[in-house]
Amino acid sequence: MPPDADGAAHPRTPAAPVPELATPDAVPPPTRGDTPGGAPAEPGTPALGGAPHPGSGPGPGSSGGSGGRTNPQPPGTARAARTLQDPGKPEGPADGVLSRRYRALTLGIVSVVLLIAFEAMAVGTAMPAAASELNGVSLYAYAFSAYFTTALVGMVASGQWCDRAGPLAPLATGIGSFGVGLLLSGTATSMWTFILGRAVQGVGGGLVIVALYVSVSRAYPERLRATVMAAFAASWVVPSIVGPLISGTVTEHVGWRWVFLGIPLLVALPLAMMLPPLRRVASGPPDGAAPGPFDLRRIRLALAVAAGAALLQYAGQGPRVSALPLAVLGAALLVPAVLRLLPRGTYRAARGMPAVVLLRGMAAGSFIVAESFVPLMLVTQRGMSVTTAGLALAAGGITWAIGSFTQSRSAMEPHRERLVRIGMTLVTGGVAVAPSVLLDWVPVWTLLLAMATACFGMGLVISSLSVLLLRLSAPEETGRNSAALQTSDSLSNVLLLAATGAAFGALGGGAAGGVGHDAADAARSAGGARPGAFLAVYLISASVAAAGVVVAGRLRSGRP
Repeated sequence: MPPDADGAAHPRTPAAPVPELATPDAVPPPTRGDTPGGAPAEPGTPALGGAPHPGSGPGPGSSGGSGGRTNPQPPGTARAARTLQDPGKPEGPADGVLSRRYRALTLGIVSVVLLIAFEAMAVGTAMPAAASELNGVSLYAYAFSAYFTTALVGMVASGQWCDRAGPLAPLATGIGSFGVGLLLSGTATSMWTFILGRAVQGVGGGLVIVALYVSVSRAYPERLRATVMAAFAASWVVPSIVGPLISGTVTEHVGWRWVFLGIPLLVALPLAMMLPPLRRVASGPPDGAAPGPFDLRRIRLALAVAAGAALLQYAGQGPRVSALPLAVLGAALLVPAVLRLLPRGTYRAARGMPAVVLLRGMAAGSFIVAESFVPLMLVTQRGMSVTTAGLALAAGGITWAIGSFTQSRSAMEPHRERLVRIGMTLVTGGVAVAPSVLLDWVPVWTLLLAMATACFGMGLVISSLSVLLLRLSAPEETGRNSAALQTSDSLSNVLLLAATGAAFGALGGGAAGGVGHDAADAARSAGGARPGAFLAVYLISASVAAAGVVVAGRLRSGRP
């Protein structure tokens, strides 16, 4: 799924757009963002989600990363953002992202995105074999939800860390954590150790995805940022096609562990390429801004979501009376935190920005849940090998890229909201058709076509929502709204994976049996499988996607 490094959101869902930075010739235009009620935000009053404007302290409803204070600039005195431009040497019009000035940084950043993309595609293919060998098929969904819950914490922390110290430190720390998590999972001797590795990896992924986009905004002039974003999207195409094939081949002939252990070896080179140029432009707080206090409240909210989701998912593994107190505690932690993490108006799909933020979460969560269970369903229900099952994900990368390209055409700009509704309709249809392969007489290519259709719809939706976010955001609101978009993405993944994981376990998903390394072993293991567990997963996912079609009609602001 192109880029979400995604990833913290899920790596395959695209991350939030880059906050706009002032350039020497640019004076911030008048505010054109909308409050939840549709009225323009007035200076000195809380903007979307109750987040204060620059110069005021953090508010309870803030959706931004740092929640700290900044030093507002009078109109016309905005300071220039630092870029890699040499002091005293004007930037030539021909300087591109691969010119000598930017080449090392561009190749390093894109290489990191490429590795994250490959890992996202490879892990999904290797996961059935890993869960089987570690006797943890009933905990299958935990391997995904652990990543997303801790990634949410990492994203919240990274946003504030970047505001205070620049993106260099959180980026390096995140890459290190990502690698350590891969090593933990690759050497795990139990499913819980494997899940712990995924959780550590999620912290790193959350730190990295926010820091990468802040790095782009700090290091590149505005005219080059769209090109870098396009390179991020392109970095997902090749891994989407060859990642499942490579991962499946390695899993069958060498072992699933090397899918996890091999990636950290490839991180050193891009990290070495990025650090020198980033050190010159991405250390310290943004020019013209004083770092504010670290907002521990948002960290606590993210931790409460992670703990609550884990407790609810664990309590839902089976109909045990002893699980009731855990479920109550999980809900008590989860519900209040969820209500306070996103802007006002989000949960009632208020027109404009709140609907954009909500729909990003609904689209990403419904799709990621459906995609995560495709390899396991094909291996245990249709007796396919790990490699062949992984190829079911490959075509989606191509159609996703086609969808993203389609929405980028200038002729589509007046129809942006309609494109989103069409895209969500395609996602709903694809997810709803996917579990039809639980019936033996339905050909497997039906699933491939369904997921390819859903991916095309996601290409239309995710990119268009990013464009709409920028359209609805005033310059001083872009960072805060971008953080809200990314939080919605990750939060939806956490909640839906917890819900579907609980349903999967309670309805006998753990009885799927062993997952063999070839078609014969997989076919023998399928005898104890429970198709109803998979059906419940896709029913939940399709229902959320269908609700997203309705929300897509509320994206245009300025109407009652």
